[in-house]
Amino acid sequence: MEPFLKVEHLKKSFKDTQILKDISFEVNKGEIMAILGPNGAGKSTTIRNIMGIMYPDGGNITFKGNKEIPRNKIGYLPEERGLYKNVKVMDILLYLAELKDYPIKEAKERALLYLKKFGLEGKDKASLEELSKGMGQKVQFIASILHEPEFLILDEPFSGLDPVSQELFKQEIRNLAAGGTAILLSSHQMNLVEEMCDRLFLIHRGEKVIYGTMDDVKKEYANFKCTIKGRNRVEDLEKLPKVQRVEQREDTLILYLMKDVEVASWLRNLPETLEINELSIDRVSLHEIFIDIATDKNMLKEGAELNA
Repeated sequence: MEPFLKVEHLKKSFKDTQILKDISFEVNKGEIMAILGPNGAGKSTTIRNIMGIMYPDGGNITFKGNKEIPRNKIGYLPEERGLYKNVKVMDILLYLAELKDYPIKEAKERALLYLKKFGLEGKDKASLEELSKGMGQKVQFIASILHEPEFLILDEPFSGLDPVSQELFKQEIRNLAAGGTAILLSSHQMNLVEEMCDRLFLIHRGEKVIYGTMDDVKKEYANFKCTIKGRNRVEDLEKLPKVQRVEQREDTLILYLMKDVEVASWLRNLPETLEINELSIDRVSLHEIFIDIATDKNMLKEGAELNA
């Protein structure tokens, strides 16, 4: 299957500073692909190059094999919100749909359906400045998907949303992917990325650090950790076999285990005198992986770089 978006060896510099260094990745039809990285990593520059807002110094960006940007097939929710504040909601939605060559009658029908779905029924005649931040975010999201794009870029889509609205967005994003839309999602909310995305591309200082499926990333980076609540001493546990390190947080100890650990047999090594109020074993989260890489701790990774 040919990917909708293909980014190959992308390079970009501003004056003497190289922002992007040989960036390559793909986004396929019907998948949710995350592009992640700390502030200043190069995510926004990458997205702006994809959208044609700026142009790369080197490399290629193709859409279904073509270099021309199919603007009427792309939806874009930017991190910096830019809708006109003093314009009525329906007017701005129809205007943006018209710019995408989408039929006005269908656009109005879809807009009313989405406004109802997102709890904005009756707000079509309100101006954006009358709406809350969360409501404005919903309108911007509707604007990005109203014309039924084949490729959708979502930059911090959950910003300003309450938990109920986050669930609505998550479900709609999943529905779009299930319908075949290729989605590139950027977010700092790692729990949502881990829950929703099929693959991820993590960039740091303009370079690829991780690129692969969520399962690949988990296998490569997310070793097991054992969390024990109780009054215990670090020194009693840090010398156990297959323990990389132990962190203490008040009356909780977190044991980070080595990659090749067999969890069921390893548990037999726990001392009988251990005080256990709660015990859980799970894998290191994407949030922890992100922090480890972004802060250059390199405490989680064993072995070579993941290039799945």
